[in-house]
Amino acid sequence: MSDANIRIPEEAKERLAVIAAAEGLSLRAYLARLAETLLTPAERAERAEKARAALQKWNGYAPTPAEERDLDSELDRRLNQVAGR
Repeated sequence: MSDANIRIPEEAKERLAVIAAAEGLSLRAYLARLAETLLTPAERAERAEKARAALQKWNGYAPTPAEERDLDSELDRRLNQVAGR
């Protein structure tokens, strides 16, 4: 496996190194493990579509695009309220 160089702020590198060390990992191993656990946008979209299909099959849940936007807006509002923004 070849290595890659990634430029990030020194503070971010130090923070990641501390987190990695706390888990008994090198920074390299920690970042490799992190990359394996994250989903790409395409993978997230695929999972969301599967979830929508399962909900629709289970209980008929099938919001329109307008209803989805309204629900997203309400969720954003509630999250901002909790975060104190």
